[in-house]
Amino acid sequence: MNDSSRSALITLSIAAVERDTGLSKDTLRVWERRYGFPTPGRDAVGERAYALEQVEKLRLVKRLLDAGHRPGRIVQMETAALQLLADQTVDQPLRSAEALADASDLRELLALIRGHDVPQLRTVLTRLLARRGVARFVTEVVAPLNAAVGDAWIRGQMEVFEEHAYTELVQTVLRQAIAAIPPGADEGHPRVLLTTFPHEPHGLGLLMAEAVFTLEGCPCVSLGVQTPVWDVVLAATAYRADIVALSFTGCLNPNQVVEGLTELARKLPPGVQVWAGGAAPVLHRRSVPGVLAVASLEGLASHLRAWRSASPAGSRAWPAQAGGVAGPSLES
Repeated sequence: MNDSSRSALITLSIAAVERDTGLSKDTLRVWERRYGFPTPGRDAVGERAYALEQVEKLRLVKRLLDAGHRPGRIVQMETAALQLLADQTVDQPLRSAEALADASDLRELLALIRGHDVPQLRTVLTRLLARRGVARFVTEVVAPLNAAVGDAWIRGQMEVFEEHAYTELVQTVLRQAIAAIPPGADEGHPRVLLTTFPHEPHGLGLLMAEAVFTLEGCPCVSLGVQTPVWDVVLAATAYRADIVALSFTGCLNPNQVVEGLTELARKLPPGVQVWAGGAAPVLHRRSVPGVLAVASLEGLASHLRAWRSASPAGSRAWPAQAGGVAGPSLES
């Protein structure tokens, strides 16, 4: 039996496909009904069983979704057409990355990621951090490198494990850099709560924003990723946040983004602002009342200056009080 015939016999369960592609079981079932793809068989006990070639196509679809494409357009496309679309999709991000970063640094870092040389990658990143400082490291190194890594991943030139290893390492370097920033005075600076919504598992953008906020003197509390809306509200109350900052990639359906932001802005106490940033196109196509769409990390400083001008000391969302602060009403 040759390799192709052997692989044709291999199938994955729906749980395994969810883990492998990042597409939820509910999404897979909805696409099956709505678009006629995927078309799983059934195993001995009647459970869905997905052929490897369908899983490969689902991986490609997920990459294109993360790049901003809509499922109604791409799910029914043939694999060859999807690959061509991927090639066309990533051209502009790659050019943007090359414009932002020193080309030699970018090539060296990508080579280290693909060469699986994690110790040297850590060394080079740490050296660039020391040379450029935290702010320029975030905007001139990490941001374009993220674009280049995403480009390689969409093209199928980088494996999932390589992207994960890169992400974990950059997060470690950024956390160490943030920890080394001297704390700013709380007075005059907003307290910032950072997180993502459920089903948004990417936290690197969140950490990059935290670095910029911290450099600007803002006390920050990060909840990490995938926090339900009501828990965000409770956390904003508990930590007396002035700003709730959320990061988005292309993982969530645009309607989920808008509906989640609308609900959050409505439930937060008066005076607590919602700032949303990231690569999700819907943030800049549909305005949400009470939500500031932040176009870039470089723009955070100007938004913070505007916040300080509009929120002088003593007029923040949480007035100083000895007895703590009441939680938001469950009726809100």
